[in-house]
Amino acid sequence: MGAERQPDVAAGEALQLFVGAFVDELARSGVTNACICPGSRSTPLALLLRRHPAIKVWTHLDERSAAFFALGIAKAIREPVAVVSTSGTAAVNFAPAVVEAFYARVPLLLLTADRPPELRGVGANQTIDQTRLYGPHVKWFVEMMLPEASAEAIRYARTIACRAADSARSDAAGPVHLNFPFREPLIPADDAALPARDGVVPTADDRGAPYVTVEQAPRRPDAAGLAPLAAELRAATKGLIICGPQDDPRFPEVVARLAEELRFPLLADPLSQVRCGPHHSPIVIDSYDAFLRNEETARALAPEVVLRFGAAPVSKPLMLYLQRHDRCRQILIGDSGWGDPGLTASDALHAHPRSLCEALLAALSPSARRRHADTSSEWVGRWQGTAKRARDALQARLDTEPGLSEPGVFAELAALLPAGVALFAGNSMPVRDLDTFFPGAERPLRFLANRGASGIDGVVSSALGASAVGQGPLVLVIGDLSFYHDMNGLLAAGRHNLQATIVLLHNDGGGIFSFLPQADDPEHFEELFGTPHGLDFRPAAEMYGLSYQLVDGWEGFRAGVRQSLSSPGVGLVEVRTDRRANARLHRDLWDEVSRALRQRDPEGAAL
Repeated sequence: MGAERQPDVAAGEALQLFVGAFVDELARSGVTNACICPGSRSTPLALLLRRHPAIKVWTHLDERSAAFFALGIAKAIREPVAVVSTSGTAAVNFAPAVVEAFYARVPLLLLTADRPPELRGVGANQTIDQTRLYGPHVKWFVEMMLPEASAEAIRYARTIACRAADSARSDAAGPVHLNFPFREPLIPADDAALPARDGVVPTADDRGAPYVTVEQAPRRPDAAGLAPLAAELRAATKGLIICGPQDDPRFPEVVARLAEELRFPLLADPLSQVRCGPHHSPIVIDSYDAFLRNEETARALAPEVVLRFGAAPVSKPLMLYLQRHDRCRQILIGDSGWGDPGLTASDALHAHPRSLCEALLAALSPSARRRHADTSSEWVGRWQGTAKRARDALQARLDTEPGLSEPGVFAELAALLPAGVALFAGNSMPVRDLDTFFPGAERPLRFLANRGASGIDGVVSSALGASAVGQGPLVLVIGDLSFYHDMNGLLAAGRHNLQATIVLLHNDGGGIFSFLPQADDPEHFEELFGTPHGLDFRPAAEMYGLSYQLVDGWEGFRAGVRQSLSSPGVGLVEVRTDRRANARLHRDLWDEVSRALRQRDPEGAAL
């Protein structure tokens, strides 16, 4: 009997040493969170991640929700998060989150278990080709070796873990896929201690140094080298700064200083994190999505030079404005990627955005400051005056709306949300309404959304993942179709004792299609695009243990949001609207803004 058991013992030791070294190195490399889905083939990874004192494990029953939950955590903490699946189609369910993470530059570590080579291509159960399963949507793929207990194999496991964590977070962050073939038996040996390397196995408070220390040398632009560009910008009297989605927490303050120094209006997408915070000043423009819809205004506000930071902005009118003025110099600034879907950039400057702003500030000549400020004040004043007229017109029209409305939700949240809240916006209409109707303020808020691939799937899970590790309350605003797509993700609310507020905009279908040409086909529109579903979401809230409120007015909405923010658990505040009425209201709001812009100031000068 002893001779028959020996191979099993050796296999268990190999799993413990090989996979244990890999997991140990993830922790030493700064990976502190792992999302694990049930499955047999992934047992070695699941057990050893769960046993590690420095890694917090979040269990999920649905792989798609698990991957998006991991993505939300990674967004919130700006560090790699591991997500584990068994073999077969379970791993395929990671794909939507992998695509989002790739385009949104979110660091994920995809750890998929697989059958060993001899069981592939022979009809073995739950076996598919997992080699490069996610195609071009990962930064790095590794087919791991079969576990061994040799010193060479342990060094390999540790090195790959260090490289994977670094690759996921460095340069343009993104997903890394490691595929682990495991032979049975799948249970690691409890008594196989990791070989000594540089001290004791790390604890939650002291993870120790990684096997391979990876450092990124800062690519800081040189102020002297930027002197010609700085002189050109200083001479420009009609310059703009446009900030699209980005998540460097130190960027907003320095780009706002650059805008003030240059006297360039700063158009801040909420997802740039520049719209709200202590750095806020009148130089930050927030209502551009409304007033750039006006053809006359968009034509009159012609820039000489535009500095563009971050990914492509949410606002379509802003992108059309850049296309209208494609003959002006548009400088695309970033350390990787190419965020220019309108193909209007004349220059691409590869540099770390915050470092570039700091270097430009150092290069700008103080001697020319007064003359520049005097000549650029009219330009800044035109933008600020236009923005104020647009914001006032929007608010005045919303104040006359008798009932609840989708644009009104964001105007109300702007007044309701306390400092430190994270606001997660769903795709399609919510993120667009956030951009248009949420004004700037000095109150620090963080804005999140899945804008890499901009899908409506996985949004609930992503938001709950962000709430699980956030430093303050989180509010998710989501449409009913997107909510329906990811109801499985609600299981995490009670399973992990999360706290969040979900504002559900329920218009019984795909509201954004009412703004598109498809809406002009009354015969087929509802069946193919409007897609009413007739669902009542109260039972879903009850099934997953969420508190639920269906509000019928603004007082009820304010009370519901305040109550949820101050209560434990996840609360669902449902706002029911009508898709056709919502489209009409948006068009009325654009018309009100256009009327306000046609007015003249007391001096008779058009704004």
